[in-house]
Amino acid sequence: MGFKILEYLQPFCSFLPEVSKPERKIQFREKVLWTAITLFIFLVCCQIPLFGIMSSESADPFYWLRVIMASNRGTLMELGISPIVTSGLIMQLLAGTKIIEVGDSVKDRALFNGAQKLFGMLITVCQAVVYVVTGMYGEPSDLGMGICLLIIIQLLCAGLIVLLLDELLQKGYGLGSGISLFIATNICETIVWKAFSPATINTGKGTEFEGAVIALFHLLATRTDKVRGLREAFYRQNLPNLMNLMATVAVFLIVIYFQGFRVDLPIKSARYRGQYSSYPIKLFYTSNIPIILQSALVSNIYFLSQILSSKFAGNVFVNLIGTWAESGYQRYPIGGLCYYLSPPETISHIITDPIHAIVYIVFMLGSCAFLSKTWIDVSGSSAKDVARQLRDQQMLMRGHREKSMVHELNRYIPTAAAFGGLCIGALSVLADFLGAIGSGTGILLAVTIIYQYFEIFVKEQSEMGGMSTLFF
Repeated sequence: MGFKILEYLQPFCSFLPEVSKPERKIQFREKVLWTAITLFIFLVCCQIPLFGIMSSESADPFYWLRVIMASNRGTLMELGISPIVTSGLIMQLLAGTKIIEVGDSVKDRALFNGAQKLFGMLITVCQAVVYVVTGMYGEPSDLGMGICLLIIIQLLCAGLIVLLLDELLQKGYGLGSGISLFIATNICETIVWKAFSPATINTGKGTEFEGAVIALFHLLATRTDKVRGLREAFYRQNLPNLMNLMATVAVFLIVIYFQGFRVDLPIKSARYRGQYSSYPIKLFYTSNIPIILQSALVSNIYFLSQILSSKFAGNVFVNLIGTWAESGYQRYPIGGLCYYLSPPETISHIITDPIHAIVYIVFMLGSCAFLSKTWIDVSGSSAKDVARQLRDQQMLMRGHREKSMVHELNRYIPTAAAFGGLCIGALSVLADFLGAIGSGTGILLAVTIIYQYFEIFVKEQSEMGGMSTLFF
């Protein structure tokens, strides 16, 4: 039944544009160039405002998730990577629960990826329609049918651009994936801005700089009591402080330390006697995929809750999903399911509402472990897939026959996926509680993505034989 469902979608998938695989080996300098061009196009789209919108000055319902979803309000990148990640999440869950079946052949994988792209574009259209109908850019009656349709078309085209840019990098023309690149760029931009922002804000105690580092020098220069100024720079409320910056650096170092945890399984060549090697299984076996999917899940719950609360305020069932309050340009949950899925803001909140903290911790750890465990079955990284890859390379595990490799790999890979996802969730919770800049999830994503690019660089360097041969 699963195959039939995907096969029914095949005629529709053929209408979607596709990036063909490179016919030759792409040199490293070319990959760097294509990656830079991809990033440039994304950043330009982040600055081009949507044509026809009347206003985007109201409270932002997705303020908390924009950094992680690589979106920028009121621009072509309004939706960011949310549709792509959401489609991946839903398709993964459908495949993981065997509602649809994904075979091991290249054709079945290609069909699954095509269905995922098609579903991503449908989600883009649905989200664009909901954004317009709910009045995020002005009342539809004031905008007119033509402008509403134009805004939807702009968001659809932007979603298609993101899809193609991601596919361009993943097909081998660039480094890493577009989704990872866009997320890391957004998060790093936020961290640098909150550390060195020259913007000034009147806090009621005088004008202060938003950037934590600049605020340190400003407070030391303007306060007569230097000790008090130093304390304020470290612990000031409602603006980035040095403790937030130090927590960000600490989480960065902790994640880098955990990246080195792995188990090396000894393998040997079935063709050449005496040729031995090892197959590494890392603690973070699925890397940052669980946290990306978990963020997509939360963002869609927030999305649904805010739409329902704006249209059916006061309804009991809507309030169970979430109740919201506004503060400036931000909307934040104050009750319901959404409140318990959001991180506690400070240590005092944890003390005053420990149930909130416990539910949040359990949700983060459980969801990341589950998503990580199910991801390996649809991403080609399960024990069966790894055993097939080793056989194709004519490699065997030392001390095991070809038929017993899957059984032996099953002892490590599912455990590494689940426990690695659990650790990713725990590190995200720790970063939230420490007050890391850009949220715990954000800093965790940034670190893992930067480390991925470092590994790609080291791998390319070893293959090319040195630093000079990479670029020249």
